[in-house]
Amino acid sequence: MYYHDFETESPKKRADRKFRAIKTLLEKASLYSNEFKARMETAGLDIKDIRNLEDYGTIPPLHKKDLISLQSERGLEWLLSCEIGELSRIYQSPGPIFDPEGSSRDYWGWAEGFFAAGFRPKDLVQMTFSYHLTPAGLMLEEPLREIGCCVIPAGPGNTEVQLELLTRLPVTGFVGMTSYLKIIGQKAKAAGFDLKKDIKLRTAFVAAEMLPQSLREEVEEMFSMTIRQGYGTADVGCIAYECDQLGGMHTTSRALVEICDPTTGTPLPLGEVGEVVVTPFTGAYPLIRLATGDLSAFIEKPCACGRTSFKLDGIKGRADDTAKVKGQFIYPGQAAKIMAEFGQIQCWQLLVTNPGGRDTLTCRLQLSAPIDEEKFASAFQNLMKLRPVVECCDSVESGGPKLVDKREFK
Repeated sequence: MYYHDFETESPKKRADRKFRAIKTLLEKASLYSNEFKARMETAGLDIKDIRNLEDYGTIPPLHKKDLISLQSERGLEWLLSCEIGELSRIYQSPGPIFDPEGSSRDYWGWAEGFFAAGFRPKDLVQMTFSYHLTPAGLMLEEPLREIGCCVIPAGPGNTEVQLELLTRLPVTGFVGMTSYLKIIGQKAKAAGFDLKKDIKLRTAFVAAEMLPQSLREEVEEMFSMTIRQGYGTADVGCIAYECDQLGGMHTTSRALVEICDPTTGTPLPLGEVGEVVVTPFTGAYPLIRLATGDLSAFIEKPCACGRTSFKLDGIKGRADDTAKVKGQFIYPGQAAKIMAEFGQIQCWQLLVTNPGGRDTLTCRLQLSAPIDEEKFASAFQNLMKLRPVVECCDSVESGGPKLVDKREFK
């Protein structure tokens, strides 16, 4: 029922284990990570001051959005606690941000979440996240192999091929986005397939987008399967995951997860909404108190599944000016670089909507002269990894927000 004993620890045993891991991480980071040494020096702190988890909350968080400038100005090596050649892989996420992967097994910590979702040895799993440069594909494949699953590295897109794999092979598991699984199901129906007889899917593990209950229920009924979601980032890997009881996401055993005041970084009392701050116990790239920008709260009520970790009460929004669209973070500062390449653009705004439950990114442009919309959309996609809808407007408020998220989740 459980992947390992950490999932059912007593609160005291868990706190003691996690603080021991934190102390080990702090000792290594204080020796080798220039970023951490500079942060502690600026705050006037020494690791000797960190005597318990309460003291740990006084260390200033490292904001995810600052990784872009830190890596650009200082170099990736400035943040590492090992030689760069000792890493297993280096990915790149939009920003651009480098995402180093250490050499330990299940480095990103997702095996626990996959097992809780119902994946078991000898399952055949279709992986639809990308394997090119971004970490999602390999990040989520390796824990499946740890469990003992066989993985089809299908990658994103090519819906006809995805459907062929699902109907010709006894695929029991799907990993990707729920919205994409719905598209595959709709195409299968249009092609005359009986989704409950011709497709053998039993479990889906989904991530990278919000999961409204209505969409979950629709796709579960479509395939007669269960859908469980995970929450993580390309920087730290697994943060939380759902079990068979739903009602929130269990925090991972391989990191310290805090809910903090977005302004001060101070941990908040249980039940209060704040920013998710994560410290993974991975020494190669010590992201100590990484502030994700996501807002959530802890659920205190015990879970009937028997796991004893706190659960996150979903993701309630963002604490900064970024948004995740189709699995990719959108940074207005990065978008500004593209806008500057087109002199006709006087003002602009990014608009995120989800008509019919599908995320849509629109670039609203106020122009002084006509623009090659295809060339602009291609340039935007090359840098941001997403192709936008281009909307030319008579006026765009120059002093307004550069990113507006109007998605509704029912």
